[in-house]
Amino acid sequence: MTAPTGLRGLIAAPHPDEAPLPPAAHLDAGVRLLRGVPYADVPGARPLELDLWLPDDAPGRPPVPLVLFVHGGAWRRGRREDMGYRMRGWEPGPFARIAAAGLAVASVDYRLSGEAVFPAPLDDLRAALRWLALRSAELGTDIDRTAVWGESAGGHLAALLALTESAGAARLRGAVAWYAPSDLTRQAGDADSPEALLLGAAPADVPRLAREASPVAQVRPGAPPFLLAHGEDDSMVDCDHSRALAARLEAAGVPVDLWTVPAADHVWHGLPEAQVEHLFGRTLDWVREVTR
Repeated sequence: MTAPTGLRGLIAAPHPDEAPLPPAAHLDAGVRLLRGVPYADVPGARPLELDLWLPDDAPGRPPVPLVLFVHGGAWRRGRREDMGYRMRGWEPGPFARIAAAGLAVASVDYRLSGEAVFPAPLDDLRAALRWLALRSAELGTDIDRTAVWGESAGGHLAALLALTESAGAARLRGAVAWYAPSDLTRQAGDADSPEALLLGAAPADVPRLAREASPVAQVRPGAPPFLLAHGEDDSMVDCDHSRALAARLEAAGVPVDLWTVPAADHVWHGLPEAQVEHLFGRTLDWVREVTR
């Protein structure tokens, strides 16, 4: 099928850089939600979208800090509106709570390992930061007071984003990684392991790529402050991943807070509800401090 060049331009969806923002839904607790906002068009792939949770407009209010949230799911699955199963029943939910505290949240899609291999998901996060910077005046956000927060596989990507030398990562004020892998080179894994599916091959077969995808190997002086939180009884991602990353950051002179949580498995499984609430609140306080 062929069509005139002009017609192709007419029927194409507006580019995310120029597309109008969707109308906001006004939630309780003074929060606005813009759901399903395209931020990148990747040739041959689905449009990448994010949800924006924003404090309600107030006349004369200065731009608010921003949290870029990255979901987990072993790089293979997951949804941008999910901060983990322990928080799915919260009312209001975790993102609404962050917005009610005066910060914006952009929870983002990224290409999963069934769609594209590394570094595609990291490239997507960089694209999200670029779009958020471009549209910050419309959104009422301060892109220069941005923190990235991820859990599990999303925490791994959040750490890499903060550690990579790029124009987007340079404006980050802090990075939070909850129970995240930090060293993919130590994962033996077969061809069906999450790490192999992310990399396109078992880590042992692609050692250079596995190193590029390992936050412990990307630590650099001058990186933004880090908060690492990990259950000591994590049966899916050993707590030593966060201990090793914390040690490497400290050796490089990067401010780092390491919270190891006794009796906690992955995704805070096994903890009382009150303790999960406390961990969330402490993390939010940390983010508010670094983006102040």
